[in-house]
Amino acid sequence: MPQKTKMTPMMEQYHSIKSNYTDAFLFYRLGDFYEMFHEDAIKASKILELTLTSRNKNADEPIPMCGVPYHSAQQHIDTLIEKGYKVAICEQVEDPKEAKGMVKREVVQLITPGTVIESKNMKAKENNYLSAIYIDESYHLAYADLSTGECKVTSLNSKEDLLNELFSIHSKEIVFPEGEYLELQNEIEKNLGLYISTYTSKKSEAELDKHIPVDFPIAQQTALSHLVGYLYETQMRSLDHLQEAENYEAAHFMQMGKAAKRNLELTESLRDGSRKGTLLWLLDETKTAMGGRLLKKWINQPLIQKKEIEERLDTVASLLNHFFERIELVDHLENVYDLERLAGRIAFGNVNGRELKQLNYSLNEIPIIKETISLMNDEIWEKKLGKLVSVRHISTLIEGAIMDEPPQSITDGELIKDGFNSKLDEYRDAMRNGKKWIAELEKKERDKTGIRNLKIGFNKVFGYYIEITKSHLQKLPEGTYDRKQTLTNAERFITPELKEKESLILEAEEKSKALEYSLFLEIREEVKKELEAIQSLAKVIAEIDVLQSFASIAEQYHYTRPEFHSTNEEIEIKDGRHPVVEKVLGEQSYVPNDVLFNQDVDILLITGPNMSGKSTYMRQLALTVVMAQMGSFVPAKKASLPLFDKIFTRIGAMDDLIGGQSTFMVEMMEANLALTQATRKSLLLFDEIGRGTATFDGMALAEAIIEYVHENIGAKTLFSTHYHELTELETRLNRLKNIHVGAIEEDGNLVFLHKMMEGSADKSYGIQVAKLAGLPISLLSRAEQVLSVLENKNKIKEMDTEYEEISRSEKETLKENQLSLFSAQNPNEETVLNEIKDISLINLTPLEALNTINRLQGKLNEDGGRV
Repeated sequence: MPQKTKMTPMMEQYHSIKSNYTDAFLFYRLGDFYEMFHEDAIKASKILELTLTSRNKNADEPIPMCGVPYHSAQQHIDTLIEKGYKVAICEQVEDPKEAKGMVKREVVQLITPGTVIESKNMKAKENNYLSAIYIDESYHLAYADLSTGECKVTSLNSKEDLLNELFSIHSKEIVFPEGEYLELQNEIEKNLGLYISTYTSKKSEAELDKHIPVDFPIAQQTALSHLVGYLYETQMRSLDHLQEAENYEAAHFMQMGKAAKRNLELTESLRDGSRKGTLLWLLDETKTAMGGRLLKKWINQPLIQKKEIEERLDTVASLLNHFFERIELVDHLENVYDLERLAGRIAFGNVNGRELKQLNYSLNEIPIIKETISLMNDEIWEKKLGKLVSVRHISTLIEGAIMDEPPQSITDGELIKDGFNSKLDEYRDAMRNGKKWIAELEKKERDKTGIRNLKIGFNKVFGYYIEITKSHLQKLPEGTYDRKQTLTNAERFITPELKEKESLILEAEEKSKALEYSLFLEIREEVKKELEAIQSLAKVIAEIDVLQSFASIAEQYHYTRPEFHSTNEEIEIKDGRHPVVEKVLGEQSYVPNDVLFNQDVDILLITGPNMSGKSTYMRQLALTVVMAQMGSFVPAKKASLPLFDKIFTRIGAMDDLIGGQSTFMVEMMEANLALTQATRKSLLLFDEIGRGTATFDGMALAEAIIEYVHENIGAKTLFSTHYHELTELETRLNRLKNIHVGAIEEDGNLVFLHKMMEGSADKSYGIQVAKLAGLPISLLSRAEQVLSVLENKNKIKEMDTEYEEISRSEKETLKENQLSLFSAQNPNEETVLNEIKDISLINLTPLEALNTINRLQGKLNEDGGRV
């Protein structure tokens, strides 16, 4: 009969610990496994595809249970974190041999999406940011990457700016004080999909203060205290590698909202969210993980200070002018490992021997990199050379201490080199001589007994033993050895001499491993003292890497150095190209275009067929601006630019289904953002504004937006449209100019020239574009018929409108003149005229129309009249 489940001491301990981590999977250590129970087990078994078993199977209420081996737990932890869960790691915190009752266990680390420091899913060239927010009159955002130690804080003016910044840094998790900012939490979760965590700090101010600069504004200090407090709460260890917080102002960089970054495909493709097809994909020739992460930051934060931009451009030019030195520099950068994340693992205490060797290899490259740069003999490198400080003593320590090919584990020995520690050498000598003695004993006993297959073996239960097969036992005189164990086919024996040597060997092995582990921890602590220097080296190596990447790309694709002028009056780009499209198509296939805004033009109104390149032309200018203000050379023969403070885009059609907003609503919201926040120094890209609503509504809105930009903002603007009526604005708005994408028809087929020309396009070629898309011929023929009817209707309406606009007196005069003209020639003309007025031309076929004209003409000619 089933028995009622009784709570065992172990399960009492489990429930006590789990009660403090209800929002996390508790990995409870039992021997060589991490076990999960109850709801954790049920849920984890599905997510991780584990076998769900139960504890106390014969009880009324068996406890669901599943587990993973501790040595392979990391892959399961990675999966749970990737899916947006938390994992609490619960370990034994006392020696079982000394425990009274249940071995004491505690959670030693809480791993969350924003606090990952070790994961196979973590991408080397991407940061993993955790963010925290504090709100007063402004929005104060602090964020850190625990894996690299980077820590920053900024203050933002609006919620929209906050959302843009969170999108920009691709934060993985955001921390709120418990019970606060609930509305904002929901909005962030809905719009950005971030993992939301809450906490109440239990750390003392003194523990937090060492990470929070006292000269920062109080509100920023508060945001940092939320961030650092959460890190202490989850990691439960020293955060020595957390770098001194930097505060920055978002306004010190070019501002681009989420829409602009998405539409320009700076770091993520619109198609599938991947890197391929983005500006990052194009520009990334970095050789280090640090360089890859820095490049992404520079793309998201182009500069607006001319001096800083010119310094980067000067450095790129220097690299282009010193080809051989640059190639050698690239070779050595490839040998530099991820110094930032190595520093993080050292501080966290989970670095192993192999990673210390990686640090050693990297540090050995620093003097060579410094020497290579010095050979350029260019003063632009002086600051960076000064930051390439050697930490040779650390490299020497690691080189002298750690084996050339150390094992993955730091507790199993074979980690420390011979000669590093005399005591360790003694133990190793004892082990080596002991094992040599064992081998010699085996040979001696074989010779003595005449048993050729006698062997000396070892296992953890019995230690060393002499094994003889039963078929040879008769050759062994009784009492030669002490019998230890009987097997099916053999007997095992021991001798006092063998046990004595066994004790010596095992003691040496055990003490050797313990000493090696202790020595490794000492080495790690010594390296830890230089974390700040290692992190400083990582920063300058990352910057050098990004700049060499710019130089490599400039050389490969024949980019040119942009020029900047202080006014916002002119843009002159000669033979500009869209950098990503050019890479995909190849230089020979891409048709370059000029972009010209003189001091009298603020708006270029672009017309032309779909698929002809209007959107590409617009994005081309924006990407050229972004690249130039990053400090990169640009895809053009010449580029003379102003410094832009912001870029706004309204490109493409996209519903926001989650937010309950239609394409047109999204379009209007993005337009509104540009119109309310743009300045004269901004760049605006408007593609097909108004197409999401009725024709006349859309046309009216488009015209009003153009007029508003022209009269109230004065920003440089590219505005593409299919509303040809808007091209007449050139006659009214003196700072607007019409341009169009060339296209011609050859034998009924549309040919795109992909070339910008002055003036407006003659038509949209919509049916021809549909033909290129492969629509059925019968459908296209019908579309041409409908288009002809609609155009005729429109002409009649235009004639009617013109007629209605004539004054009543003019109409009467015109009518009298017409009647007198007809009546003077033929009395039947008035009858014919009235009949013509009543004819519905639209409802006549061409043949019926001809017959009608012939009949009326005949009626007039009956009396000699003429039409």
